[in-house]
Amino acid sequence: MDIKKRLIFSNAAIIVLPLVVTFVASFIFTFIFARIHDVDISYNSVNKLTQVQYEFFKADGSILKNTPEVLLDKEFQQYIATRLKSIEAHIVVVKEQERVFETLSIGTIELEKCLKKKNENLFNNTVQINNNTYMVKVIKVSFKDGEKGNVVLLAPLGNEWLTTEKLLLFLATVFIISFLITNIIAIGVFSKKIIRPLANLQKAAVNISEGNLNFEVVEDGDAQIRDLCRSFEKMRLKLVEAVHMQQKYDDNRKMLFSSISHDLKTPITAVKGYVEGILDGVANTPQKVEKYLNTIYSKTVHMDRMIDDLLLHSKFDMDKVPLNLEKTDIVKYFEDCIYEVETELEKANINIELHNELTDCRYVMLDRDRVRRVIINIIDNSRKYMNKEQGQIDIFLRETSANIVVELRDNGSGVNQKDLPHIFDRFYRADSARDIMKGSGLGLAIAKQIIESHGGRIWAVSRDDEGTSVMISLVKHKD
Repeated sequence: MDIKKRLIFSNAAIIVLPLVVTFVASFIFTFIFARIHDVDISYNSVNKLTQVQYEFFKADGSILKNTPEVLLDKEFQQYIATRLKSIEAHIVVVKEQERVFETLSIGTIELEKCLKKKNENLFNNTVQINNNTYMVKVIKVSFKDGEKGNVVLLAPLGNEWLTTEKLLLFLATVFIISFLITNIIAIGVFSKKIIRPLANLQKAAVNISEGNLNFEVVEDGDAQIRDLCRSFEKMRLKLVEAVHMQQKYDDNRKMLFSSISHDLKTPITAVKGYVEGILDGVANTPQKVEKYLNTIYSKTVHMDRMIDDLLLHSKFDMDKVPLNLEKTDIVKYFEDCIYEVETELEKANINIELHNELTDCRYVMLDRDRVRRVIINIIDNSRKYMNKEQGQIDIFLRETSANIVVELRDNGSGVNQKDLPHIFDRFYRADSARDIMKGSGLGLAIAKQIIESHGGRIWAVSRDDEGTSVMISLVKHKD
């Protein structure tokens, strides 16, 4: 239920429910009271009581409109007696202390009781006369001769009048109590569905403002409140994710500084040592000086390549490397890659071959320079870790319904199974190769970033001492 509907229903319930409860209670009360006190609550009885009340209220006006002397006229006395008899009522006319007309003989004491009721309302005007209960109405009159008088109207009552009085009191009490209970229930429901969820949201807002995200915003309350809770929870989860990502970036940055410091320290130390050798005169021949300078140059080139890799890796991390995608014939592309590295591999006594298992000409959207860097890097890693006299690198091109799968397989030393899941992590090298192999430690990490930026996937499969296969999956271009 939404808040608008709840407010409408709550306001309606506060009025309607007490009325309904009071109405039902009136029937129950009347029925029980009638059974206990043997009260006639039939239509005729109620109608008679209503008629008596009407005649008594009307009597004041009808008499006062006429002169009081008419009450002394025999014919009018007969008329009024007949009229009152129809409702079983009686009249007593008193002039000063003398009774001048009466249709019911009552004692002096009873008359005094009746006259004392002149200032009370009709509901309280009841007296006991001859073991009967009468409703009394006293009207003060003034005669022409200046004498004062009173007209006493009497109507016999059973328990009906008492029932009416008690019923009105009972219904008023029931209405007030039911009204209070309905309000308490409405306030309780309103609090449960609106106020309490809002208080929880306020607490959540305070926690978020203080940086505490270790809680859950529970959806509670009406529709709009639940939507607000859901939005708060999504915001909290986004903040948690952002905090975790920030923590991850901070950890990566720390590892980045630590690893680059470690990898730069060795060539810098070497350059420093060779420069000191030249300055101290250790290189005392032109041949030694040339050798030292060549070594210094080699080390600086190595450091320059490491810094370039580091900058490229950082740009990929920040998604700031634009890709120049072109529709590329995948077979022709790998033929060009092989042609580029073939001569260098022959010097290392490594043979490279392309195995095309595609059924037709296939195209892929590539940034040719970026992907060429990936292929060259993988091939260069195979050359570095080759431990056979005759090395072999095979490139297989296969396809699935939606992808081109490239396998670069070598017959080198392979990768230990415990190292295999980590070879695409930045600055990761197997312990056995860390100190003897050159490189930034970012080559395969950059390769993974490049392939994934193309919407592809890269992974490795090792066959222990029989070699390693690096698998690349790229999405086919749809003609």
